[in-house]
Amino acid sequence: MLNQEQNDALTRIGADRPAGKVLRRYWMPAALSDELIGSRPVVPVTLLGERLVLFRDQSGELGLIGRHCPHRGADLCFGRLEDNGLRCPFHGWHFDVSGQCVEQPAEPEGSLMHTQIRTDAYPVIERSGVVWAYLGPGDPPPLPEFDCFRAPDSHVFAFKGLWECNWLQALEVGIDPAHASFLHRFLQDEDPKEAYGKQFRDTSDGSDMPMTRVLREFPRPEIRVEETDYGLRLIALRDLKNGHMHVRVTNQIFPCAIHIPLSNTMTITQWHVPVDDETCYWYSVFTSYADPVDKVTMREQRLKEHRLPDYAPLKNKRNNYGYDPEEQERETYTGMGLDINVHDQWAVESMGRIQDRTKEHLGRSDIGITRYRRMLRQALSHVQANGSDGETALVGFTAAEAQRGPISVDLVAPADDWEAAWRARDAERRMQAPWPAGL
Repeated sequence: MLNQEQNDALTRIGADRPAGKVLRRYWMPAALSDELIGSRPVVPVTLLGERLVLFRDQSGELGLIGRHCPHRGADLCFGRLEDNGLRCPFHGWHFDVSGQCVEQPAEPEGSLMHTQIRTDAYPVIERSGVVWAYLGPGDPPPLPEFDCFRAPDSHVFAFKGLWECNWLQALEVGIDPAHASFLHRFLQDEDPKEAYGKQFRDTSDGSDMPMTRVLREFPRPEIRVEETDYGLRLIALRDLKNGHMHVRVTNQIFPCAIHIPLSNTMTITQWHVPVDDETCYWYSVFTSYADPVDKVTMREQRLKEHRLPDYAPLKNKRNNYGYDPEEQERETYTGMGLDINVHDQWAVESMGRIQDRTKEHLGRSDIGITRYRRMLRQALSHVQANGSDGETALVGFTAAEAQRGPISVDLVAPADDWEAAWRARDAERRMQAPWPAGL
């Protein structure tokens, strides 16, 4: 249980707030590369409470600059993409990707006023189907060499979704292994082969027990949490009572990402990115260690569940997340369909825009959440003590293990040798990856 001051410190992300100062010291997803496809690659972006516009100029360079023209505040998202920059339609002020005003055509001939005008601008890079932005002080840290960044474009797929809640509760559902046995409980089992890119685990490890049954019949996992160079490793163990152990290894990548297994050959790395204090996006990068990803199928699946251009889910609080009491009786624990993203969305949005943690009561199964909050509080204290001149990268960018990337696997292993089994599974998967294995 936190007091109100502690809850505010962990959740609110303004530039002057402790959590906002920490998050700004890391690369954050700003948009999908797909959003810039078309004849006019200009996208509104609200990130960490800042209203910005992302654009690609005629030379292919990306710019992320303040959304409101510094002349009289007009919205540059409606700007004309011309002359290798973005021109405000109000009076023709023209800005390049660095935010520098390069022309004021209504000013007197020979005026140099434009040389003194610069709007906010932030570094951006494009990797793995996502445009990343750095909104912090000083030079940005290097983007870590995780597998999702090392993989070729053919082996990654990126998507995002809008949730109407604070970023922290969105993150915390992903570091809570116990919830899956209830929130994602299916009363009937599915064939994993019929849901490409959507299942927890296939059964090619020799087990004939689908993940849906494991979660349903073994709801009390032993959860172990280990500190790593990139954040936390969470190991959930479910003793199957037949000499075998179900082992699921997931990760929290500091400050706001998780890394989880999707199958024996695919993982998901997901960032939970504040739009503002009360809204966030999740950005997922799917990484295949075997065949190229079927991007067409995966995108079509998800577009059936989201609307464009804001990527808001079609099932939401306005239609009760598609809740059907008859389905809840016979098919799923929530009665909200088969998409587990909807289950998570309902859980975190139902807490309120910002969860009131002064009224919560955490148990032993919440060890991942308590350990993460301790790490976050330490980062807040570090930034508060060191100010803007403190270290840029706090966790997760310099050590060899962080450069190699976190391990995430899901398998059934002999109960007396489960740790060696999950490490061997990870090594086997990395060996087959169609890119250098790293450090």
